Amino acid sequence: MSLKRTLVGIIRSQEGTGDRAKDPEMKTRYYNLSRERAWEEVSSTLKKIPGYKVLHEVASVGEITLERRSGLGRVMDITVSIISVSPVRTAIDIHSASRGSLGDLGANYRNIITLFNSLEKKLSQYRVVE
Repeated sequence: MSLKRTLVGIIRSQEGTGDRAKDPEMKTRYYNLSRERAWEEVSSTLKKIPGYKVLHEVASVGEITLERRSGLGRVMDITVSIISVSPVRTAIDIHSASRGSLGDLGANYRNIITLFNSLEKKLSQYRVVE
């Protein structure tokens, strides 16, 4: 992680992925999977990641809410969105925000990278590179 990311983290306490992100690590991920199949794979993978607690799942909307506590007791809320782009193509976005004031020193950025790395292990064969 770069020094710039840490300095930005002093004042920002949230981070999210999207199509327009400048950082390639923070771009939306696309997969050649139906939404239902992607939901099953993502849901089962997220439940197995140590340190993350699944709080809520809404299959009809395609959102999974997670919680992670840092070593200092700070709580981060993470939302994973599974969006159907076409019948056989799905997009995954992640938004992470820290509770409380001040920044997070890049913890939300690291959460997103960790989650995407875990998902890539299971979904890499379906990944669409754009």
